[in-house]
Amino acid sequence: MSTDDATEKARENGNGVELPSTQRLIPFENKEHNPESYEDMQLDYSPLLFSSLERYLPPNMLNLPRDRKFHFLSDILTRYSPQGEHTRVQKHRKYRQQILSNYEPRHKELYTMNAANFFVPSFLKAISENSEESFRSIMLEPTPGVYTFEMFQPKFCEMLMAEVESMERWVHDQRFHIICPNTMNKYGVVLDDFGLETMLNKLMDGYICPMSRVFFPEVGGLTLDSHHGFVVEYGVNRDIELGFHVDDSEVTLNVCLGEQFYGGDLFFRGVRCDKHVNTETQSEEVFDYAHIPGRAVLHRGRHRHGARATISGHRVNLVIWCRSYCLDRD
Repeated sequence: MSTDDATEKARENGNGVELPSTQRLIPFENKEHNPESYEDMQLDYSPLLFSSLERYLPPNMLNLPRDRKFHFLSDILTRYSPQGEHTRVQKHRKYRQQILSNYEPRHKELYTMNAANFFVPSFLKAISENSEESFRSIMLEPTPGVYTFEMFQPKFCEMLMAEVESMERWVHDQRFHIICPNTMNKYGVVLDDFGLETMLNKLMDGYICPMSRVFFPEVGGLTLDSHHGFVVEYGVNRDIELGFHVDDSEVTLNVCLGEQFYGGDLFFRGVRCDKHVNTETQSEEVFDYAHIPGRAVLHRGRHRHGARATISGHRVNLVIWCRSYCLDRD
């Protein structure tokens, strides 16, 4: 066999079907395909990302065993991720495993999705009806593209804040250096690193995605497949304010958990692309929002915003950056 023939030699998939080494994803989603769940596998990337990408497999691969699809998609992610990304992911996986092997959760019930105990009834009813009308029945849209609504029960907010306090105490006691929530916030915790990734995946897939498909289809709301979930803290000996910025997301969910505080309003200043992120704000784009514990704000990641100074007290917010891998690479 020649070198060229060897390069083009088909890969055996285990079902008697040979796949050429140049096999690639198709450009359009197979919406009728029901993808596998990858939640039980040890992955370098989000399980939802694999499920989402599976819909872009060539037709002759859709019914292959899951492990074959997994290896094929993993190979694509490794080959087409930015240079150094795979190494970064591997290092982060080791970092996360070190936390998970040593940290003992305080409220284990938080780590499994329990909708009846997490969400307020009005929110659950809207999600179950799953229509624009049902969503709008519980929402306000005080400025175009910014939606606010009651989401979490007080008990959930209290438990999550207590869990974050437990995480931070463990970090202090162990003298363990943790990664900051993002490049701007220095105080808080990346919840995914402490074992809440699976629960937050379910939160995004089952409760954020239905709304995003309706309100943000043009910016990736139809194909959200991964997330970055974290808690940020503001107040004395914490971050005071947050500068004008856009998020590293297609869609962002921001929920105030508590506690007692004064100030800290969000300010929104219109949607911009990368090239025009610092352009002048029009008067109709100006909107300020005062946080209320348990109440959520849903908006495009590209919607420019910031947080005013928390003058007194202690404010804690849950933030989930929802992303679409497929959109990023279109």
